[in-house]
Amino acid sequence: MSGTARIAGKLAKLGAACVLSVCGAASAALAGSVMQPGETVGVALGAPLPQGLYFVDTFDWGVRSTSPEATALGVNIPVLAWSTPWTILGGRVQFLAAAPELEAGVVNTSYNYSMYNPLLLGMIAWDLGNGFGFSYGIGNYFDVGEPLAWSTNSLRQDFALSYTKNGWNLSATAAYGIDFDQFVPGRAQVSPCVSPAGVAGGCNPDWLNLDLTATHKFGKWEIGPVAFGSWDLSTPVAGYLRQSQFAVGGLVGYDFGPVIMQVYATTTAWEQNYGGYDTRGWFRLVIPLWSPTQTAEAPMAVKALPPK
Repeated sequence: MSGTARIAGKLAKLGAACVLSVCGAASAALAGSVMQPGETVGVALGAPLPQGLYFVDTFDWGVRSTSPEATALGVNIPVLAWSTPWTILGGRVQFLAAAPELEAGVVNTSYNYSMYNPLLLGMIAWDLGNGFGFSYGIGNYFDVGEPLAWSTNSLRQDFALSYTKNGWNLSATAAYGIDFDQFVPGRAQVSPCVSPAGVAGGCNPDWLNLDLTATHKFGKWEIGPVAFGSWDLSTPVAGYLRQSQFAVGGLVGYDFGPVIMQVYATTTAWEQNYGGYDTRGWFRLVIPLWSPTQTAEAPMAVKALPPK
């Protein structure tokens, strides 16, 4: 099997590549998770990536049935993932960076667009053998002054377990977030709220996300059910109503070798304090940019050229 084919096969697992799927925009409702619920669906985050540099772009758009008008949210998440040659305690060291952007608004009325909190994240991913992998990641969403960003720095930790043997991707990724400033006066941004003293600002609760994948590959095709949930874990101000939700859907992917494409759709099965049910479509491309294998094969190609 060629180096390119090996990389393409493991990219189907995506390893850490979408950790970067970083963007977590809150839905168009107030507050919620900084990391977008569902952003690592389809990703075998526990499986280490082969050494190299990868570009991953995830785009999604959907509408939540809020009243009196439905609200919409579109998110684009460009990510760079570097799987290094280094290991710690047998685990592959990987670095991820994302600079997401989003639009949000009331359907058929008005939309706002801005950049989102950028993310830097480091990860260690272990191949446990027999198809199992586990990874731990830690990183930070950085506070920016954009209107649709969060008004705080946020610590993010990922815990992922994957089974990827015989064409399966059975993965569960739990992400735990801590917002350093629970309430920021005068900076409502993506999470507007009012304190008991009547001061307007941004409510930034701690949060927990869980993304679930159960897909199988049939040749170059991949198909299977997916799901995700999210829960607020803290109460930034008195009277704040914590949000939670659970959504289900299905995923279809195709391995073009080496580029991989995935599309999936999700809909809310249960929600609390989001104000309505969300239906969303997702699209993802994974593109390998460089690998040590390509560098090693280059001299062989040069030798094969005929003399001038």
